[in-house]
Amino acid sequence: MRTSPKILWIALVALFVACGGNNLEEETGYIPSEPNYESEEMWLRVLNDADGDGADVFYIPSTWEFDWTTPGGLPCHYADVTNKAHRDNMAIEMKAVAEYMAEGTNFYSPYYRHITLNTWATLDEALIKSRYESVSLEDVQAAFDHFIKSCNNSRPFILAGFSQGGKSVVELMKSMPEDQRNRMVAAYVLGYKVTPEDVAVAPWITAAQSADDTGVTICYNSVSDVKYVKPIVSSPNVMCINPVNWCTDSTPATLDGKITVTLNDACKVLVVEGYDGSHLPNILDILNVGDYHGVEPWLYSESLRENFKERIEAFRCRQN
Repeated sequence: MRTSPKILWIALVALFVACGGNNLEEETGYIPSEPNYESEEMWLRVLNDADGDGADVFYIPSTWEFDWTTPGGLPCHYADVTNKAHRDNMAIEMKAVAEYMAEGTNFYSPYYRHITLNTWATLDEALIKSRYESVSLEDVQAAFDHFIKSCNNSRPFILAGFSQGGKSVVELMKSMPEDQRNRMVAAYVLGYKVTPEDVAVAPWITAAQSADDTGVTICYNSVSDVKYVKPIVSSPNVMCINPVNWCTDSTPATLDGKITVTLNDACKVLVVEGYDGSHLPNILDILNVGDYHGVEPWLYSESLRENFKERIEAFRCRQN
């Protein structure tokens, strides 16, 4: 049984209330200790590829924490992986996506010091970049290096991430050596963007064109109308694919018999009609306001479940 997106975002709102809202502290503050990815405590693992004919999944979760203050009064703009409550929050998402991403795969998801929602709410790209690259990306890269060295054993793998996790997927691909890129079944950037600058730095980041091409990037963001495109997560964007019909044009697709999903090529987003997103809370006036950011991994989960299988099978067939 899939975890309800409503439950996930109710938990997030409860966390928001507990942390006292969206007051952004001054830049200096507490930086939590870095994770040791040799420790089992720093991972959620679901190993379902008993036959060894599937692939591994490396999944990076999204943003769960708001700015918080240490007992000593220092502000912090990062999740703390030594804090069980912070790990438990991330695990809500990890376990929910594993329900479909871990079918026939070995699923690995690291806890990491992600930047807070308050940092995103500044809409300050330079500040976001600075905080993210100095701490969060260091963790993601360290976790991925450990995964490659100690877990993957040269097997095919899928990269996937949602929101801040999607940003991390893009950053990992930028620095990924060719031998690893040759083993990558596909990369799933859910609820985030791939910018012109990204592909200029890493021209091997190429857009998926169908349901079974491999070595490609699947990227999408969902809105009720293009006027609700949020640049902080979805613009400028150079690629988008409809995860319901796997088309890159404006051919509409029907989801669950009542929701219409149409790709808007000019904005490179999905326009969703017939979906009731009223349960999604307004997050600091930047997310879930005319957009469906909060349900990007869940709204299309059945399509993604089947597509993981299809791309893995296609990748293995092409290797033979």
